[in-house]
Amino acid sequence: METTRERIAALLREQPMTASELAAAVETTPQTVIDHVNHIARSLVESDEELLVAPPTCRDCGFDRFDDRANLPSRCPACHSERIDEPTFTIR
Repeated sequence: METTRERIAALLREQPMTASELAAAVETTPQTVIDHVNHIARSLVESDEELLVAPPTCRDCGFDRFDDRANLPSRCPACHSERIDEPTFTIR
């Protein structure tokens, strides 16, 4: 039986996914997935793999320089829009 982190890592080795997509796949919340992804990233430091993160992006103004790329921002700091695309994660 795989742990939740192992299942998330396996999914990210197959294809890029957002926190919401991962949450649905492993039946948990997106914030819990972010916590697991951060731990997975730390555990990959000693391996030949790495966690790649496509940062969240504002759909209105295109802002993508959020302080924490592996986060679920609620609002764009540039235009204050709430239309934010989630970060996408993958392991390569």
